[in-house]
Amino acid sequence: MINKVSDIKIEDIADYLRIAELDDSIKKTIDTYLKVAKKYIKDETGLEDLDKHEDFIIAIYVLCQDMYDNRTLYVDKSNTNKVIDTILGRHRINLL
Repeated sequence: MINKVSDIKIEDIADYLRIAELDDSIKKTIDTYLKVAKKYIKDETGLEDLDKHEDFIIAIYVLCQDMYDNRTLYVDKSNTNKVIDTILGRHRINLL
């Protein structure tokens, strides 16, 4: 059971994305998605310790899925998923 962001592994994201076989290339790509998603959440909220908020787990999965589906390594801030906006909006401390 995943209880905090740091518990999320490459295999968890691969399962969520329904990737049956993980080769080194896919593992590297998913690892990058995880890093980008975490950085995005940190930048958007101003928080450093993502483990304190379980709802960030959902945000990580959704962000990784979006990057996988669109084959991009960035989050389009002009077209952000409403789930992500809602979750991150609840935790923003950097209101600039």
